[in-house]
Amino acid sequence: EVQFVESGGGLVQAGGSLRLSCGISGFPRDGYAMGWFRQAPGKSREGVGCIGRRDGSTLYADSVKGRFTISSDNAKNTWYLQMDSLIPEDTAVYYCAATWLEEGCAFYDYDYWGQGTQVTVSS
Repeated sequence: EVQFVESGGGLVQAGGSLRLSCGISGFPRDGYAMGWFRQAPGKSREGVGCIGRRDGSTLYADSVKGRFTISSDNAKNTWYLQMDSLIPEDTAVYYCAATWLEEGCAFYDYDYWGQGTQVTVSS
């Protein structure tokens, strides 16, 4: 059974930083993409960033480019979202996710999801 351990959310002031982490277990192959998504109150879920486990390629939403960074530790089957220069608009529940993909990553067709962690950015 695929399971996630997601952590790192919290309350920070605007301009501050947080690092989210997500570890996955039970995934039957190493060819997958690792993503971060978020859903703010009253808004649809959107992709934030992703990374391909095998090739390390990354993709970011325009709204977070230059502020958020995706990284991974393949030995631990764990990936991270480093969030810097946070603004109140970043407030959302953040979800990690994984999908079958031999290389690269994208913001669609994700099959497995973590439980989500709340990120709140105050003014």
